[in-house]
Amino acid sequence: MGTVYEWPTPTRDRLGILLVVVSAVGFGTLGIFGLYAQEASLSIPTVLTFRFLLAAALVWVLLAVQGRLTVLRGRTLAIALGLGAFGYATQSGLYFLGLEYMTAGLVAIVLYTYPAFVVVLAIAAIGERATPVMLVALCLALGGVVLVTGADPDGASLIGVAIVLGAAMAYAVYITVSRALLDRVDPLVLTAYVLPAAGGTFLAIGTATGEFAVPTAPSAWLILLCIAVVATALPVVTFFAGIKYVGASRAGIISTVEPPVTVALGAALFAEPVTAATLAGGALILIGVILLERE
Repeated sequence: MGTVYEWPTPTRDRLGILLVVVSAVGFGTLGIFGLYAQEASLSIPTVLTFRFLLAAALVWVLLAVQGRLTVLRGRTLAIALGLGAFGYATQSGLYFLGLEYMTAGLVAIVLYTYPAFVVVLAIAAIGERATPVMLVALCLALGGVVLVTGADPDGASLIGVAIVLGAAMAYAVYITVSRALLDRVDPLVLTAYVLPAAGGTFLAIGTATGEFAVPTAPSAWLILLCIAVVATALPVVTFFAGIKYVGASRAGIISTVEPPVTVALGAALFAEPVTAATLAGGALILIGVILLERE
């Protein structure tokens, strides 16, 4: 008599952890590929247009293969498109602009203050109660930013920090607004609408300013494909897959691998400075994130 084999929980946990780590590593490469895009003289509108449109195509193909294509309508569609055209587009634009002022590692570290801003928005906008753990986490995150800002005059600048903090705030707004929508829309389906809306925003901006251009060099296309696939579509899909095994809170904690990955790649590929203050500031921010995820 045959038996049906079921994965033990530890195996499922390991698979979930692996998927989320793959996601974090993928997102962690975004700043590095952004630096390569700068070296290839690709404008921000060009990079982000192709990033979002190519990644959107891949997500739509995945949904079609899985038989999960969903047509959003009415208010739900309007919110989904707005999240992409304004929320995600603002976050991404400021992120890439920040790379012009700071190293990829520092940009990643400062961006990871966004969970603290999510908490602030939740307290201010929907009346969540501030707990002692939340306040400690906020102080740690802010202290980390202060350390990072003064870590290396060549690696950080007040303008760059302000820009990336703006990106973190925009991402916090995006997450806060999308929370209600995710109660009735599959996360991957929502992503399939957010991505092309964000791409459309940068296509419009690039066309209006004359900064959008279709690359002709194979090396430029390789960079764009890496940004779209390795740093966008792959991490989005693996993150949602990992959540099924380890849950949203644990996935959020595991994803704190992302900034260290960017710091390590920046140091290895671009000789970006990594000082003790940088590491201490990054550690404070990540500890704050972990406390918030466990709250």
